Amino acid sequence: MHKGYLGKLKEATISIAPIMYIVLILACTLVPMSWEVVVQFLIAVALLIVGMSCFTLGADSSMIPIGESIGAFLSKTHKVWFMLLVGFLMGVVITIAEPDLMVLANQVSSINTWALVLAVGIGVGAFTVLSILRTLLRVPLNIVLTVAYVIIFILGFFVPPQFAPLAFDSGSVTTGPISVPFLIAFGLGIASVRSNKKTNSDDSFGLVALGSAGPILAVMILGLFVDNSTLSTTQATIINEPESFNDIVQSFLSVFPSSLTEVGIVLLPILVIFLLFQFFVLHLPFKKVLRIILGLLFVYGGIVMFFTGVNVGFLPVGNMIGSSLVAGEQNWYFVPIACVLGAVIALAEPAVHVLTHQVEVLTDGRIPAKTILVCVCIGVAVSLGLCALRVICQFSIWYVLVPAYVLAIILSFIVPHIFTGIAFDSGGVSTGAMATTFVLPLIMGACASLGLDTLIYGFGTLAFIAVTPLLTIQVLGLVVDIVNKRKLKAEENLIEKDAKVDIVEFD
Repeated sequence: MHKGYLGKLKEATISIAPIMYIVLILACTLVPMSWEVVVQFLIAVALLIVGMSCFTLGADSSMIPIGESIGAFLSKTHKVWFMLLVGFLMGVVITIAEPDLMVLANQVSSINTWALVLAVGIGVGAFTVLSILRTLLRVPLNIVLTVAYVIIFILGFFVPPQFAPLAFDSGSVTTGPISVPFLIAFGLGIASVRSNKKTNSDDSFGLVALGSAGPILAVMILGLFVDNSTLSTTQATIINEPESFNDIVQSFLSVFPSSLTEVGIVLLPILVIFLLFQFFVLHLPFKKVLRIILGLLFVYGGIVMFFTGVNVGFLPVGNMIGSSLVAGEQNWYFVPIACVLGAVIALAEPAVHVLTHQVEVLTDGRIPAKTILVCVCIGVAVSLGLCALRVICQFSIWYVLVPAYVLAIILSFIVPHIFTGIAFDSGGVSTGAMATTFVLPLIMGACASLGLDTLIYGFGTLAFIAVTPLLTIQVLGLVVDIVNKRKLKAEENLIEKDAKVDIVEFD
């Protein structure tokens, strides 16, 4: 455990450090900040590093084994109705407990927060059921995703224009640090009893992708019943700049208790469900149960520190940077700066590292975690650059989302199936805690500075971040497929040549 934590601590430091450097450079150049704000930010960085390392270590020994155990048990019961019922309930419970979802819902003052949260939860639950059926019936993921997004884009023409960006962002925030480890492991458990190893690998990814599509559809249906004249947003909460070290300490102490409560609410339903399964059906060894509970404690402490640091240090700094970068006439440099921030923020997302690690393990190292991570970072960099460009040029979200998803769906019929699942899952996990609490305030700060409607030009940011990794991962899959086919052709030619030599020697 000690050696494992040191490894996670090193990984977290490498991930967070680039963001720290960029913010410090901006604080000394384009976005001047007081020393109190800088110190507050650096303390937040330390909390993020320790929190992320605790979270990832705990997720490996708790969330993933819970998901795999329950998923494997359900697949062996041969009671499809029970499997679907549990899948629906788990999807709803885990989604409603996602802190990122509540952060997003609180930004919309004209819609009942719990109505939006419940709609998103039902969307995830329904599509979790759909994902289980897809695995059992062996329906290709690209077919299901094609149908889902065709329906989504058709509905997009009927919902209020302010509602479409919110719907896509609602789908993005459902794949946070709590749900991703569980959903991926749950999908692995469902697919684990399949006899065909290749099919197993193809079916092991995609649950996160469908979990992202469900809320988009559910929120768009909710939008059909909302009066668009009442839609409005509340300004993102900006913590007052500290004026002394005592103010800095008080800012963290004031947020810490609420983080303890919120994260406790997040994890309690998962713990209760696991204990019920353990008591009635799983009967795992005591040492494994103890290890899972200890892992959940690490997850709990890690996320508390993570969100405390993000809310106190990252949210106000993100808003400040966004407001300052577009305030002058030379606001074009907001685009390249946003691209750099996008790349390093993707590195800092805990859920991204969970996914890349599981991809490497499942494919026996054929798809290295670093390769997937680079593709995700490139995708997020491009997407955040497009977000900055959208604020400056003020173009519609559909100009990016429609062609991007159409291209992604076309590629899904060309690249190997496993890359389609990985690609859509990568898009989902890119929009986690860092995106919600740093990137979204960054773009909203820019919108506020230019006097733009944040519902139209602020929301949709997470949707952009979710769509571009689909393309970069699928392009990677296309390249890998072409290289493998060339290698296979070269091997066949070599075998054929050796066979001819043998015939000549025999004659």
